[in-house]
This record gives sequence, structure tokens and C-alpha cells, in this order.
Amino acid sequence: MNKFYKWKLILFLLLIATNLRGQSVAPTLPASEPYELPSKTIAFTNWYFVRPGHFDWIDSTGASVYAKKAHLRELDATFVPLDIPMGIKLFVEKPRREIPIIKTDKDWDKWGIKPSTLLFENGIYRLWGACNSNFLDEYYCYFESKDGINWTKPELNIVEFNGNKKNNLFKKEIGISIFIDPSAPADERYKTISHGKISGDQFEKYKNSRPWSVYATELDPPDVHVMRGAVSPDGLNWKVLDEPIGFEHFDTQNVGYYDQSLKKYVFYVRGFMIGPRAAGFSYPEEKFHQYIMRRAVSRIESEQFGNLPLSEIILETTPDMDPTEQFYTNCYTTIPNSPDHHLMFPSMYKISNDETTINLYSSYNGKTWHKLPGSPIYSTQNFGEPDGGTVFAQPNLVERPDGDWILPYTGYNVPHKYPRGAYRFEPGLLVWPKGRLCGIEAEGEGEFATIAFVVPGSIMKINALTHRTGYIKVEVVGMDGNPVEGHSFEDSIPIIGDQYKKIVTWKNNKELGVAKGKPVFLRFKMRMAKIYQLYFN
Repeated sequence: MNKFYKWKLILFLLLIATNLRGQSVAPTLPASEPYELPSKTIAFTNWYFVRPGHFDWIDSTGASVYAKKAHLRELDATFVPLDIPMGIKLFVEKPRREIPIIKTDKDWDKWGIKPSTLLFENGIYRLWGACNSNFLDEYYCYFESKDGINWTKPELNIVEFNGNKKNNLFKKEIGISIFIDPSAPADERYKTISHGKISGDQFEKYKNSRPWSVYATELDPPDVHVMRGAVSPDGLNWKVLDEPIGFEHFDTQNVGYYDQSLKKYVFYVRGFMIGPRAAGFSYPEEKFHQYIMRRAVSRIESEQFGNLPLSEIILETTPDMDPTEQFYTNCYTTIPNSPDHHLMFPSMYKISNDETTINLYSSYNGKTWHKLPGSPIYSTQNFGEPDGGTVFAQPNLVERPDGDWILPYTGYNVPHKYPRGAYRFEPGLLVWPKGRLCGIEAEGEGEFATIAFVVPGSIMKINALTHRTGYIKVEVVGMDGNPVEGHSFEDSIPIIGDQYKKIVTWKNNKELGVAKGKPVFLRFKMRMAKIYQLYFN
């Protein structure tokens, strides 16, 4: 190599090394089978776990002529499908509702209770929310339950109401979109994020060192919109962080969590579907211009609980939607006990008739989202009902002791922008019995194969439902494409009827036939059947 070019190459590599120094570069895992199952669960909320399949073209001797320059006449080759899914579709079950779930029988909640966050820990269902004594006086409140059905109002002795601290109120100085941070010290184990404001003078301290949104500085001058963070050892006694953690306008439900696989904080927040303003023009003083913005869902990813980057829109009004419809809230959550199965229950707001509906979206990575067929899953009910005006879903989706899945929501008696002196709201739950939210269905004959995965346990259970004349058969397959001995379709004991967490068996053999840690994939044949989830112990 010419010495001149050799030294240029050395200098170039040194420059790259200098620029990368001090930066953390996340390793990229190879994209291939087999997959891991972090939660030892396969839930069919999208096509992620379903093999798209392949095919071959063979000649009269059985030899493959797939995409080859073989000298054959047209129609002399035969199409052979290889694990191509057929006769199946994704589906969503409609929930039943329970409303109200908590009586408004105290002076501080007699106008209504709005749930905000539901968590299950240490055998207790914990619910945070807001309540009203009248429309002008809102308080933050807390509830507990042992079964997810009967709720109590613990005496917290934190906030004084009418001269008495014997109530379930806590200080209204933070947001109440709460999550547990497994990476934090004990005194910061609970975290929350919320919308706030700072003065223009305070903003001067940050504007040259933090990313910020122009819209946040222009909406209410001289104030600047920000995101606030708070930490707590118990979820009830909170310390608001001195500095804002982000500089954008997030004026409604903002949901966060700590992703243990990414080792990062992830936030789903209010975004706006709006384009850039032409150069040379200032922010319009007339408020009419605000009606061009469509609400959307944005996402933030950060290694620290503070100094957040600007959010990026991940969900917005799509061409197949009504042009007045927009994402009012996101209600990010996961499948119970399965943090790698991402869901959203966004409340969609339709401007044309001041109406909300609750939809269902799913994601395999928390970044790429798709609306599930069957949405909306819930709509406003008839006039006179507690939720006859507006409905908003709230995180999180959790499991009751009997296996039912429950999701909090708030039902309003009038539309969202109705004159608010007439407001009344009730806390409710959307309920999916036996955790049957969504899955794969064959209305007639159907078949599919899963991607290959590392076996996390020797026993597999299934949550499934078949018609009286339907069935499900399962075949365990090695990476070579051949059935594991004794675990073919011929060996499979058909699954028939209503089977919740039933052990899948093959001629009285209840084990998968491969050792834990080995890769396999599964083939399914089904008729008039639904499969919701697979569980591995």
C-alpha cells in the first residue's frame, strides 16, 4: 500500500476512535432463530411468533428446481408448501365491563373517581387515581384490593381534608402515571412523570444544554412546558425532582417503565401530528390555528431518568382512519407477567362527534405497532350509563387470582368537551375472562408453525377454545424440520373444548421431548378453534 494512503487510513481510524470515545454503543444481536422467551410465554397478539413459511418447486423426479434454470415445460413443476400458514387469522375478544368498581361514598370523592395506574405486587392490587368533592377541587387518592374485585380506601394519614387525615388521599404535586423501577435504589423504587411548566427565566438555564421543543416554548409564553419527574419509596410519599426531565408539551396521560432488556427508560407520551412552520413567521396569536394539530403517540428512550431526548411519533392518524380521529391517550401496558409482550389500549378521539373509543394495538419490540382486527374493543355506552359519554383506558393490564385479566378505565356521563359543570365519572374495569384477550383462530381447517425458540421448560400448557366438533393438534419439530420422536401429529392427543392452561400431551407423554435450553418449533393443525396463549414451566 502507498505510504500516503496508509497514513490517511491510520488518521481516519484514529478520528473514528476519537469520536466514539466515551460513547456507549449497544451490541446488536444476530437476527435469526431460535428466539428466547423471556417470560416463558407465547401470546399471539401479532404475527411475530408465527412462521411465514416457505415453498419449493419440484420436478417429476422429486428434485428441487426452485428458481433454477431447469429446462422444463410450463406446468411441469409442482408447488410444495413448507409450513405456510393457512386458514388462520388474528382475532380480538370483546371485554365485559364492571362499573362502578368503587363507591363514591366520601366527601372527597362524591363527584367521582378516575383511576390512573393499577399495579399488582406482593399479593396486593394497588390503584392510584384522582377524585373530586366538586368539580373545582381534585385530590389524588389510593385504593387496595386482595382479589381485584373488592376495593378498600386505606387511611394514609398524609393529606388533611376538613381537619382530618383519616382518608385515602395523598399530595397532589406529581403525576400519577406510576411505574416500578427495578434498577433503582429503594428510596426511588417508584417513579412517575407528569406535565408541568417553568418560567422563561428558568428556561434560560437549560436551553443551551438540553434538547427542547419550539412548541413547548411558544404555547404559553413566557412559560415553557416541561416534563416533571418524581420518585418515591412506597408510591405514596413523593419527592419531585428539582430539574425538569424533558422540555416538551405533554399535557395528558404519559406512561413510563424501565425496560430490563434495553437497560433504558421508555416513555409513551402525547405527540402532535403537525408540520413545520414556514421560515419568517412567528407563532400565530389566534387560537384557531391550534385546530390543525392531530394528537398522536410519541416515544422516548433514555438511559437515565432525566435529560431526555425529544420524543418521536410512533402512532398517528393513518390514511384508512376518519380524518377527525386521533390518539388521545396511549395506555401502554404489557400482557400480565410477560414484559416482552407489548400492548396499547389507546382511547381514540373523534372530533366530528366528540366521541371516544378504546382500541387495541400490539408490538413485538415496543417500537413497531399495529392495530389488531376487531378494534375498537370498547365504545361509549347508551345515555344514562356511567360511561355513556366518554371512555378512557388506564394502565395496567393485570391478572386476577382466577385468571381473568382486568384493565382500568374511566367512564364519563357526558362527552369529553361537554360543559364540565355536568361532569360525573366512575371507575370501571374491562374484564377478559381466563385472560382471553386475543389470539389465532381457524374458523374451518387451519394450520401454522411457530418460529423456533429455546425451550424454557419441559411442560407446555395451552389456553384454547374449540367448537364441539373442533380440535387442536400439536407437533414438536427439531431444527432439521423433522418431528421429535413420539411428538408428531399422529402422536398428539387432540385438544377439544374449553381448555385453560391445559397440559399438552402426546400419547400420555406430557413432556416436549427435548431438554430445556434446546431449540424447537411447533406445528399446529386446528379446526374451528382459537388459541390464546402457550405457557412453559
